[in-house]
Amino acid sequence: MRWLQSGLRRDICVIVAGLDDPTGQQAKAALERHYDDRVRPKTFHGALEALVDSGFLSRTQDGLADRYALTDAGRRRLLDHHAWVESTLHGDGGDENEPRADHGDEKDGDVGHDVETT
Repeated sequence: MRWLQSGLRRDICVIVAGLDDPTGQQAKAALERHYDDRVRPKTFHGALEALVDSGFLSRTQDGLADRYALTDAGRRRLLDHHAWVESTLHGDGGDENEPRADHGDEKDGDVGHDVETT
């Protein structure tokens, strides 16, 4: 599955990894806060289902709600993606055919700033 080509799926995995076994509604609310926009329920739940079906998220029932957790496979893919982004942005070994971040004449105040990572 080309799950990393879907920004929504990547972001859902990041949200789930950062929360303690969130319900679908908690994950959706966190994603909407991050996007500062509404995410259509059908789109969100379709992405969740695809991630569960592909083995990147696990689902457990907790009363009426389903809770989600990142699987080992999902964590590996997320860490691999993070390493690729880090490498590409800092120009230290990313794919030479891939674009690198340009910190030149950015108009958006949030774009082009260096971000410290741990």
